[in-house]
Amino acid sequence: MVQVLKYDLVPFEDYLTGEREVEIRSEYVDGLVYAMAGASRTHNTITSSFHALIETHLREEYRVWQSDMKTVIQHKGQRFAYYPDIMATCSILDEDEYICTNPILIVEVLSDSTESTDLKEKFDNYTTIPSLLEYVVVSQDVPLIRLWRRRTSWEREIYRAGEVFHLESIALNVPVEHIYRRVRKEVGLEIA
Repeated sequence: MVQVLKYDLVPFEDYLTGEREVEIRSEYVDGLVYAMAGASRTHNTITSSFHALIETHLREEYRVWQSDMKTVIQHKGQRFAYYPDIMATCSILDEDEYICTNPILIVEVLSDSTESTDLKEKFDNYTTIPSLLEYVVVSQDVPLIRLWRRRTSWEREIYRAGEVFHLESIALNVPVEHIYRRVRKEVGLEIA
């Protein structure tokens, strides 16, 4: 006899309400709720370095958040809610203090457990956000940046150690090595 798994789908509004009162954050994928695992020291250090660079560069009217602000997406009749590692917007349209629906830049730092989701599911959903101009995926294990832009129909660009990439959405030049400056040994960069 074949056993069929049955999932209880969580209504989106219940997820949003409940998410404000939980200790462990979860992401929402069309009715299913997935608890988020904690991030490694290397992951957090890379994210913090990149966030700090963006934060100190942004003009006054922009906002940038690290890990605790969620974006909500509706795509093909499905709803999704994710917590990007870094997210920036140039205007706040949402009445809900816990949501940003109009990011212009999203950054995800890869880990073994999130790589396939970040490169496929999240890419597919993030790129449907009308305001999003750039999606950046940062490798945690080697100095490698993957960047997609709306302007180029989401064609992938790759940047490695020694290179500089330009974030058009916020007019910022980013040296790849700056993102990895505090984890040089962990990612195999020569220590100067």
